[in-house]
Order: sequence, then structure tokens, then C-alpha cells
Amino acid sequence: MFKLNREQRVCRIGPWAVGGQPGENPPLVVSSMFHNGDRILESRKERKFDRVKARDYILRQEELSAQTGVGALVALVANSLDEMKTYIDFFLGVSEQPFGIDVWVEKTRLEAAAYAAGLGVHDRLLYNSITPWDKDIAGQVARLKELGVRHVVVQAFNQEDQTAAGRVSGLRKMLEIIGEDDFASILVDAATMNLPSTAFSCLACRLMKEEFGWPAGVASSNGTYMWKEAREMWGAEGFNAMNAAGQAVAAFLWTDLLFTGPIINLPKILPAVATASMLLTTLAGGETGVLPAGPGHPVRRFFPDFAARLEEPPAAATN
Repeated sequence: MFKLNREQRVCRIGPWAVGGQPGENPPLVVSSMFHNGDRILESRKERKFDRVKARDYILRQEELSAQTGVGALVALVANSLDEMKTYIDFFLGVSEQPFGIDVWVEKTRLEAAAYAAGLGVHDRLLYNSITPWDKDIAGQVARLKELGVRHVVVQAFNQEDQTAAGRVSGLRKMLEIIGEDDFASILVDAATMNLPSTAFSCLACRLMKEEFGWPAGVASSNGTYMWKEAREMWGAEGFNAMNAAGQAVAAFLWTDLLFTGPIINLPKILPAVATASMLLTTLAGGETGVLPAGPGHPVRRFFPDFAARLEEPPAAATN
């Protein structure tokens, strides 16, 4: 269950190793800022936002990431190039970490990537994303290569077959156009439609990792945040419990990448993801006889003596 037959690719994005065998590396968490409904936004049109709070959120995420060993990257959400320029400039003034851009329109997304490349930070950029709905996938890929973009997210979806197997066939078609040698990192997003369907997306991650070896993950926040009735039934406290549980379960099931939603909630998510990662690597070690956790893994950070015991060879039997 926790050992994949195909050799797995491990991508390096800034300080984080992403991918590998289950339990080898915790999933890369991608939070969002400046999304619709983000309370720090004061005027999207005028590109005004609460810069003090935005800075605090970014630095708190970095602090928790360093503490837990779970990589955490913020995706900047914008509708226009001018808006995205403002957010990129702000982020670069706060952090030296990698960052993502999240733009729905293909033309604007490419323009934002070009702006980042012009600033010389194309190697820190996670391009989100190349989708089946883009009109010119081949042209988009050619432009990204020209810009020197190294890390991309690819959406895996098949409108005609929305099962786990359909996502695999959807990715197969995408990679026929994109190729597998043009980027340092191809992170696959197995599209999530609602909370229970996250299970199918996680299963798709396993199938895609088995076939292609690239890191794969889910937008687990799509499942949790779209269940609006949960907040109505249980209030903020109950919603936060459901949200952390849903995203931790996704972290446990063959995922290398989690889109976890608003950065303001990262303090409630990163400990849950770190917990799931520790349980997964322990089970994987029990199954394979080798603790797969990398050097910065949460289990080595928080339970080093336990991890060392798991790596000890079994005692020889005595008569």
C-alpha cells in the first residue's frame, strides 16, 4: 500500500523536496492570498490591501513551516497583470521563499510569469497552472520555456470520465502536449470537486504516481471550503475541525501537494499535515522495513529517538 513500484521523482523547489515514495517527504502546502473574500483586501481595483496583516501571515507561515518541516508556499491570486505585479512586488519585499501565481486567464497568467522572469525570480516561481481548458497549451509551454520557468502545476481532469482513472487519462493527454523534459518540476493537481470526492482525487494521485512518477496532489480546500453547510451546522470551531481533518486525511493518502486555502488558516492546517505525515512515514516504514523519512521530516524533528529505533536492525533470534 505504501510502496509504489515505479521510481518516484523528487522535485526541489527552493528549500523543499517534493514527491518521492509515500512517507519520504511531507506534502508541499500551498496557501492562498488575495483570493475572493480575503479580508485583507480593501480594493482589488485600486490594489489596496492591509500590508501589515499580509506580512504577518507570510512570516507566520514561514515560521510554522520551519518548525514543522512541512514546506509551505503562498500562491498570490489576481485577476489582472497590474494587480499581480503589486502582489509580487510586495511579496518579494517580505520573503526570500518561493511563491506561486494563481491566475485563471491564460493570457494574464503568462504575462504574470513574464513579469516575474523580468525580475529574475523565475526559479522561485510556481506557475499555477496549465489546465485542460487553456486554449493554446503548446504555445503556453513554449513561452514558459522561453521565460525559464522551472516549476509548473498541471491540472489532471477528464470531463468525459470524472473517475480516478479519468484523471489519469486526462494527465496522459496533457503530458503528450507538455512533454516531461521541459520543466524541473511538474506538480500534478488531481482536481477535487467536493469533500467526499477528495478520496477519488487521492486515489488518482496514487495511480498517476505509479504511471508517471511526478509528484501529485489535491486542492483539498476545494472539498472543505465548498461545504458551506458545515459552518452553518457547527460554527467556526466545528468547521476548523472538519477542515483540518479533511486536509490531514488528504495528506495521508499518496499526496505530495496540498492546496489548503486561505493563508490565515495555516496555523490550523500545518500541525494537522505534520501529524498525518508522521503517521504515514511510520506505517510506510513498518510495511517496507525502511523508514523513508527524509532528513527534515517531522517525525525526525519531533520524535528523533523513536525514528532511530525504527531504523535499528531487528535483534537476532536467540535459541
